[in-house]
Amino acid sequence: MLTILLTGFEPFAGAADNPSRRAVLALAAAPPPGTRIVAAILPVRYASAAEALRAAVLAHRPDVLIATGLAGGRAEISVERVAINVDDAGLADNDGTQHIDTPVVAGGPAAYFATLPIKAVASAIRAAGIPALVSQTAGTFLCNHVFYVACHLAATELPAMRAGFLHLPWLPEQATAHPGEPSMALDSMLAALYAAIAATRDNSVDLPVAAGAVS
Repeated sequence: MLTILLTGFEPFAGAADNPSRRAVLALAAAPPPGTRIVAAILPVRYASAAEALRAAVLAHRPDVLIATGLAGGRAEISVERVAINVDDAGLADNDGTQHIDTPVVAGGPAAYFATLPIKAVASAIRAAGIPALVSQTAGTFLCNHVFYVACHLAATELPAMRAGFLHLPWLPEQATAHPGEPSMALDSMLAALYAAIAATRDNSVDLPVAAGAVS
């Protein structure tokens, strides 16, 4: 049986909730066949997010780590391709800390690629009737920070673990505070994550299709 660690984030920037938190807790209660899912909710804090992730990974020793987070303004499920070694967002964390041009891991590689079958995952989500794409940027805030740490853990401590990151849109109730921006129902997010897990379970090699960006 495949053990999958799903992570989400606590609310941040004054929001009352975070769709990633709600989605991973709900999915852990009803995993796809052939999988055991454990969930961890991470702090939106530079000082403790990496250690919280590492503690969850070492406690559960998952075969797969799928981290999730909110990307308000995006319309699709974003299956992230690359994590970069920099914190540099125009937003403070929940401690009021803002990082500028700071490495996620001092001395670490400039970037890591996800080791999930990202194209198969995006295709499976679309086949479930939910918009999804392969994204070329996870930003430079806590989502990218955790994505990079996840890949770094896989590269340095748990080489058998596959790791990746999915960004989720606003929930409809959140989008009311952001006029004109897209949203997605929680049930659709759950179906997307279910499809992503099944695709990861069933594909050790990714699909040989183009999923990049021209510009």
